[in-house]
Amino acid sequence: MAIASGSLLLGMAVLALVLSMALVTVCQAFVDQQRLQARHANEHRGRRAERLLSDFERSGRGWFWETDRTGALTYISETLAQSLGKPGEALIGQRLIDLVTQGYSQKDDGERSLGFHFSARTAFSEISVQVASVAEDRFWAVSGQPIVDDFGQFKGFRGSGSDLTEIRRSQAEVTRLAQYDSLTGLANRVQMMRTLEQAVSGAQGKPGECALLMLDLDRFKIVNDTLGHPAGDQLLRNVSQRLQRIIGEKGRVGRLGGDEFKVVLPACIDHRELASLATAIIASLSQPYSIDGNQVVIGASIGIALCPADGVTSDALIRNADLALYAAKGEGRGIFRFYSAEMHADAEDRRQLEEDLRKALASEGLHLVYQPVVSAITERISGYEALLRWEHPTRGAISPALFIPIAEETGLIAQIGEWVLRTACADAVGWPEHIRVAVNVSPIQFTNPAFPGIVVSALASTGLAPPRLELEITEGVFLNDDADTDLMFARLKKIGVRLALDDFGTGYSSLGYLKKAPFDKIKIDQSFVRGAAIAGSRNSAIIKSIVSLAEALSMDTTAEGVETHDELELIRSLGVSHVQGYIYGKPKEADATKEALKDVHAVVPRDGFQSSRPVRKAMLRSVAVTHDGHRYNGRIRNISSTGALVDGLWNVPTGTTFQIELAEGYVLPAQCRWSVEDRMGIEFLVQADLNRMKTVGLRALAS
Repeated sequence: MAIASGSLLLGMAVLALVLSMALVTVCQAFVDQQRLQARHANEHRGRRAERLLSDFERSGRGWFWETDRTGALTYISETLAQSLGKPGEALIGQRLIDLVTQGYSQKDDGERSLGFHFSARTAFSEISVQVASVAEDRFWAVSGQPIVDDFGQFKGFRGSGSDLTEIRRSQAEVTRLAQYDSLTGLANRVQMMRTLEQAVSGAQGKPGECALLMLDLDRFKIVNDTLGHPAGDQLLRNVSQRLQRIIGEKGRVGRLGGDEFKVVLPACIDHRELASLATAIIASLSQPYSIDGNQVVIGASIGIALCPADGVTSDALIRNADLALYAAKGEGRGIFRFYSAEMHADAEDRRQLEEDLRKALASEGLHLVYQPVVSAITERISGYEALLRWEHPTRGAISPALFIPIAEETGLIAQIGEWVLRTACADAVGWPEHIRVAVNVSPIQFTNPAFPGIVVSALASTGLAPPRLELEITEGVFLNDDADTDLMFARLKKIGVRLALDDFGTGYSSLGYLKKAPFDKIKIDQSFVRGAAIAGSRNSAIIKSIVSLAEALSMDTTAEGVETHDELELIRSLGVSHVQGYIYGKPKEADATKEALKDVHAVVPRDGFQSSRPVRKAMLRSVAVTHDGHRYNGRIRNISSTGALVDGLWNVPTGTTFQIELAEGYVLPAQCRWSVEDRMGIEFLVQADLNRMKTVGLRALAS
């Protein structure tokens, strides 16, 4: 019994041992299975990571690298190696910092910072570096972390990088567009302002010495309008190239927009040098250009201001150079002018005139006078031209040549033009029914779509018959010769008014518009009439041609500015149908005009010199007139060896003697022979030497 019990116990023990071993085996198998699955998962993640990294490298968006403790490469992405034109094996063993340009630095001081981190064994991120040994400029952004083992020993660096080249190029292009004109490649307004500010800043708190040239092209708009904007753009590019050749390394040339240019010349304030340079610029830009097979000729006007003499800030220099440019354009264009204090006074005077003109328009301070238009055959009045006058309350009569440009620039011309139209129609209603009234129309009025309605309203409100109203239009309206221009002519003719082409031959160079523009009359500009009777003048041939053209087109003709008997006889012999000028009377007020029309069938008496004066040269030059110790400023319009036409001085008594300074240091005694409003004819008491006057004038400009 005892034996049986012992055997049972032994069997149970063996069974327990077997079960334990089986359990241990199962557990070990489970653990091994878990380890195997974990290893497979790690291997799978590793392969996935390798594929992701490989795809990332192949995409070109970035690359990876690794070095040993000396900084020598132990791994580098193949895509990066290919971009450097070398196999990856050839780069292994080279130091990473040797792949970037030595000494390259910008804000981050790239190469030095990278070397510093390698020496200090510290992490770095997005350091900008320039790549060495490549044909084109290439830039990287590099990041890295130090590698240490389990014992804290430094083993090297591991990191990534990306290519910044395209980003840098884009940034450079954005910077270029922000600082340079896209059409000409010149510095733009922003860059030129920065250049000017640097030039005037100087050193040690003192203003720097520099010159500012403001330049405006003459007749550019005509080219743009007639040949098109692409031709205008090409012309601007050619102009910029000529400017750069002349200026060279002396300074910087910029385009402000449109046909406006600026030149900044640091450390250049010598008047003679600047005068010579400005003369060279004008001469160069005035040479013909070949644009799309067309020969184009333009000009240039220049205003010059100096630092510190004319201002110590960029704003002051710009303002004063602009004033000098305005003076150059006002004195005939194609010239240069240095700034002077008088120009600032003139600008202030102009601003005050603008303000006074607005007040005059609001308070009925403007009035009309009427100059007769006489039939060349019957010598009887056929109509009157309405002329605008302004009697200033303190300054007296203001010349239209002065206030009309102000009205056009400030937008007042439309309001003034409508007032003139309505007033002239109202006055003409009281005249005999066959007498017409002519009213000048500015190009600004003509382009207003509402203008025909304004004409209809003026006729309707006054009761004037449309055929008695003649609208005088200059050739300037044809600069935008398009469907709108044709439509405006058609609408005006539909009203029934007459249309006259004013100042013919002095503006638009093409005659093509005469084929379709429905003019009733051509007005021959007084520049062709003056001197036409003098032997050797070609003006008579020009007048004859204009008359023949007008007759072929069934148009009347009016010769303007006839003053002498010989001019009148010539005009009549050439077949001109109407005459207008001082020989038949000066402009009169509305009441005096109405009184003169009481005997409308009477022959108009002639009043003028018998013969024309010696040949005069047209010009626009400022002169000084001295009388009784007082100095006055005027402008010569034309001149001969015996006399000149001067404007700007009002109501000078006939017979007044004075001294006139024709140029610096060249003064002659003269006498007023006649005076009408702001114009006077003067006779030199000593014959003038025009060649000497020209020489002195040029010498003065260069000084």
